[in-house]
Amino acid sequence: MSDEQTRVQEFFTARAADWDSRFPDDGPAYAAAVAELGLRTGDRVLDAGCGTGRALPPLRAAVGASGVVLGVDLTPAMLREAVRAGRDHDGQLLLTDVAALPLRSRSLDAVFGAGLISHLGNPAENLRELARVVRPGGVLALFHPIGRAALAARHGRPLTPEDLRAEPNLRPLLAGSGWRLTSYVDEDSRFLALAVREG
Repeated sequence: MSDEQTRVQEFFTARAADWDSRFPDDGPAYAAAVAELGLRTGDRVLDAGCGTGRALPPLRAAVGASGVVLGVDLTPAMLREAVRAGRDHDGQLLLTDVAALPLRSRSLDAVFGAGLISHLGNPAENLRELARVVRPGGVLALFHPIGRAALAARHGRPLTPEDLRAEPNLRPLLAGSGWRLTSYVDEDSRFLALAVREG
């Protein structure tokens, strides 16, 4: 395991047990972001870096019983919390890194990534891996239940121009990884960038 993977695991392992109780009001924001993916009954969707699985119930509701919902995360403790919360009933959970997904190319219709991009070891390479598993025309949602400025304030740091989620940085990063940014919202109440798989 790389140093970055170890750092991510340590960060989330220490926070897993009380993760959901720290953010008890995020459910509606997750549901609204999932709705913007435009999923249809029977679609196949991945929650990349699913954590405790808070997006799995709205993803399952969007694709129905005939759809496929996968949740992948690098941290065993987060997946245990997802199971404890019963969210494994809404999707299949896999312990794996988004850098090397055990999925066939072009096998998915969409990817949902909540709070994902700031924890990617190699964002360009990792976004290319997500593009690999999504069919052309499929959708990627990069989401956070609060905007960049609010998140920076929560962590007691300034908002910097180097932030990967800033639109001038994110647009070319996505374009170089097989995605075309189609929608960008950065408000105090949420961050949501939608992109379409090129090719």
